[in-house]
Amino acid sequence: MSFSWHLGYHLHVESREVQARVSMARKEIVDYIMGIGLETSFHGLDERREMKSRVLVGPSLDDSGWKGRIAQGTYEFLLTATQEELEKIRLKKKVIDTLTQHKETILESWKEKGPWGVIKGVDAASWRKIAQRGVDMQSAKIDTVVTTDTHRLIRLTNTLHGKTGLKKMEVPITDIERFDPFKSAIAFKEGTVTVLVSDAPEFRLGDQTYKPRKNQQVELPTAAALLLVCKGRAEVKE
Repeated sequence: MSFSWHLGYHLHVESREVQARVSMARKEIVDYIMGIGLETSFHGLDERREMKSRVLVGPSLDDSGWKGRIAQGTYEFLLTATQEELEKIRLKKKVIDTLTQHKETILESWKEKGPWGVIKGVDAASWRKIAQRGVDMQSAKIDTVVTTDTHRLIRLTNTLHGKTGLKKMEVPITDIERFDPFKSAIAFKEGTVTVLVSDAPEFRLGDQTYKPRKNQQVELPTAAALLLVCKGRAEVKE
């Protein structure tokens, strides 16, 4: 995995089987990662007939693949959802009132098989809407163009990005949580540069936070000055 120092992280898949995939096959991978066109009924959320009644069943938090992701997204949504957010997914007022009234019971139900069918007054159609919101929350927002483009060039490690002046870094997946790109990807760690800042927001780089500036000449550490120049927010003064 690499940090590109512009739009995020790039995951390099070196498997020859994947490298040989054409754009359409890669589009299928994109759809899966983003949950595009995903039907919750194909991933564990469905009604089953037991005796003379129909029982709603659904995925659990410990399920693998999209089943588990649907459950996790649904849990996260119901944990913090406001009335406005519940209304936004077009739930009926009676359903919203029931969910609000039994919130603790619903959250506790995840310790077993989840809230599906636990609360009376929340029908299968409502749970599908809630689960679909869970899909949206679990969807990975990736660069679809880069992922499907079979001719895209890959930036070399330790080269500078023209829009930031910072370097591309390789990051082991096991270190991703601890990785701080605002420190590790700094290429120029010495010297200062005087720049005329046109309009810059507050930003952090290294161990220092730089305050907002507008139409101001200032001497900055090289990396900070270069970042503003590359972003078109400053120009170098002789």
